[in-house]
Amino acid sequence: MAPFDPDLDARPKHPPLCVLKFGGSVLTHPDDYAQAASETYRHLRQGEKVLVIVSALNGETSALYDASNLYGVGGSDATKARLIRLGEFRSAALMGLALERIGVRTAVVDPHEIGLMAEGRPLDADVSDLDVPSLLEKIDQADAVVIPGFTAGHRGAGAAVLGRGGTDLTAVTLGAKVGAQRVRLIKDVDGIYTDDPAANRRARRYGGLDYDTALLVSKGVIQDKAIQAAKSAGVALEIAAMGAADATQVRPGPAALTSRVEPVPVNLALLGCGAVGSGVLDHARSRSDLFSLNPILVRNAAARARDDRARFVSDPAAALGGSLDIAVEMMGGADEPALLMERLLGAGVNVVTANKAAVAKHYDAPHAAARRGRARLRYSAAVGGGAPVIETVRRLAPHGIAKLEGVMNGTANFILSKLADGVPFADALEEAQRLGFAEADPSADIEGQDAAEKLSILIREGFERAVSPDQIPKASLADMTPELCREAAKRGAVYKQVARAELDDDGQITAEIVIEAVALNHPFAHAINEHNCVHIWDLDLCRHEVFGKGAGRWPTAAAVFADIMDLHRALTADGGTTSAMVLPSTAVDLGVMGQGEKA
Repeated sequence: MAPFDPDLDARPKHPPLCVLKFGGSVLTHPDDYAQAASETYRHLRQGEKVLVIVSALNGETSALYDASNLYGVGGSDATKARLIRLGEFRSAALMGLALERIGVRTAVVDPHEIGLMAEGRPLDADVSDLDVPSLLEKIDQADAVVIPGFTAGHRGAGAAVLGRGGTDLTAVTLGAKVGAQRVRLIKDVDGIYTDDPAANRRARRYGGLDYDTALLVSKGVIQDKAIQAAKSAGVALEIAAMGAADATQVRPGPAALTSRVEPVPVNLALLGCGAVGSGVLDHARSRSDLFSLNPILVRNAAARARDDRARFVSDPAAALGGSLDIAVEMMGGADEPALLMERLLGAGVNVVTANKAAVAKHYDAPHAAARRGRARLRYSAAVGGGAPVIETVRRLAPHGIAKLEGVMNGTANFILSKLADGVPFADALEEAQRLGFAEADPSADIEGQDAAEKLSILIREGFERAVSPDQIPKASLADMTPELCREAAKRGAVYKQVARAELDDDGQITAEIVIEAVALNHPFAHAINEHNCVHIWDLDLCRHEVFGKGAGRWPTAAAVFADIMDLHRALTADGGTTSAMVLPSTAVDLGVMGQGEKA
């Protein structure tokens, strides 16, 4: 099987670009950056790169305006602008940290780094210039680029702000300059209404409206200058709430009213609450408006006595009782969880899991149960952790996939990275376990079984062929040493565990897990520690790259919660929840709960 050749595979596929703007109405507390990161990750899963424009936290800009007036008597507007813009710089850094925590390849960029300039009055300026090639270079090197809104450089004053609501103007202007396919403004309402929906329950939402009408009815939801700039540049705007499927479209054409979309309350069961499950719990609690939690199943409920986030139980009947819409399986093991998922799906309960062993070994049974029960099964986190590998493969599969390969095991990659730094194998493994990347029994990672399970799932998704993990040849990591890694470094190479699958001319699938040295200019060499990097070639031999953290609490939890949110939007679109009654089961063996999920 031919490996990647940078000279022959020089046609990477560039994904479309989306601009997301988060204003102070949704960034009210530092904890809100986690939700904003989840919203950004949602668009990455859809195959877009994202330009993230952020306002200051709610109230910060007003406080800075007050300070500029209090201490700036007799001072210049140029100096006041330097003070007032500080909230956006802080916000951009916090947003970048939230994205990096969940494994998104992120660049945080200040206005001067991309030549973002404004003209006019320093406290109410208009964008005048942008170094487009510099911004496109930043976008090319990252999956999410974060830029502080509301502010720019100024040739006369040195710095300027763009007036109240100016982050909208930043988003529109940058989106127009780089040819973004859409500019989505995230607000505390799910669109533009005929009246304030909080005060008037009869207010109707616009599905779409033209720029001139938007100027009349927006009532401050969108900055007027941003609407005028969008009209001038022909940029379509979307006004939406965090996590919402629907949006008001501002674009040429007649205005159209649509029905108000009420979020559907969903009953959620978490089965397991270790490192990943705890992160999923935090995500679910942050959207208490959407999710009602059943008691959470853990192995030792008594050990959770001081955890006041939820009620913890060791009785499966309590965790699975009542009416369920979504169950999240995070127990570990393969056979018992697969049987449980099959039972839940057959009863009409939607299921989310990160359990690659259960999905790879028992792929057909839960899918068949989902069809019988008219339920949905989601397992994005089973491959790639926070890297949206499965979503990319599914998006490309209808058009045909020629081959795929990648660094898919975060634990193995972490160990190889440490060996390259001269750390002995045993110490590298111990550190991987301490950080939560490796299980107490790391044999699946070391012997390539974990990567084979992931590759087996991708072969199912991408080629619609059944190749068991046991049928895939595997190379062991156990014989790797710092000395071997040093020798590779002298040759300008680095060792990686690479999983490959390819469709040959006879329509057969060739698959393997190998340990091989790749050149330092190889894209896989940039995946260090727990990062994953996967390449998928379509039938035109255009290469699509997916990059992200493949292990760890927050990246995996983000992927699991993204699946949960996808199901929530699907249930909302269906017009209601499944509310399937699940009878208590005594067949759940808590002994199968993995070390990462033990109480």
